[in-house]
Amino acid sequence: MGEKNSLIRFLAGLALMVVGLFLLFNRVHVGSGFGWGVMSFGFFSVPSGLVFVPFIIGVVWMFGSNGSLPSKIFTAFTVLIILAAIIMNTSFWVDRMTMFDWLLMLVMIFGGGGIVASVLFASDGIDEKKAREEAEKYKKMAEEESKKSEDLEKELKAIKDNMNKNA
Repeated sequence: MGEKNSLIRFLAGLALMVVGLFLLFNRVHVGSGFGWGVMSFGFFSVPSGLVFVPFIIGVVWMFGSNGSLPSKIFTAFTVLIILAAIIMNTSFWVDRMTMFDWLLMLVMIFGGGGIVASVLFASDGIDEKKAREEAEKYKKMAEEESKKSEDLEKELKAIKDNMNKNA
C-alpha cells in the first residue's frame, strides 16, 4: 500500500506544480526587441544587425571551402552568438494580479514541488540504526565463527602432532 500512496502523492504534487506553473505562465508576457537597433554585451554596444555579419562570413567560408571543419566550427559559434543576442534582448513582464492569486500560484508551485521532492528523496523505509545493529550482530557472529574455526584448527593440529609422536 505504501508504493501506491507514494505514487498518488507524487502525481498530486506534480499536478499542483503543473497547475501553478500554468497559472503563472499565463500571466507572464515575453517580448523581444533589439533596443532601437542597438545590442549591448556589457559595456560593448553594437548595432543588432551586425550580429549576422560573422554568420554570413561563416556560411560563405563553409560553402567556399567545401565544409572544412574550422568553417563549420566558426559558423556554429556565430549561431550561438545570435541565440545569445536574442536571449539577452528578451524581456519578461507579469500582468497585474491580486496578492491572493500570487500566493496561490507560489503555494501550488513550491508546495507541489515539495511533495514531489519528498516522494523522490524519501528513504525506502530502512531504519539506519536498526540496519547498523543488524550489521554489528552479523559481524559478531562472523567473528565467533572465525574463532571456532581457529580453535578447531588448533585441535586438529594437536591431534596430528600427538599422532605423529605415537607413530
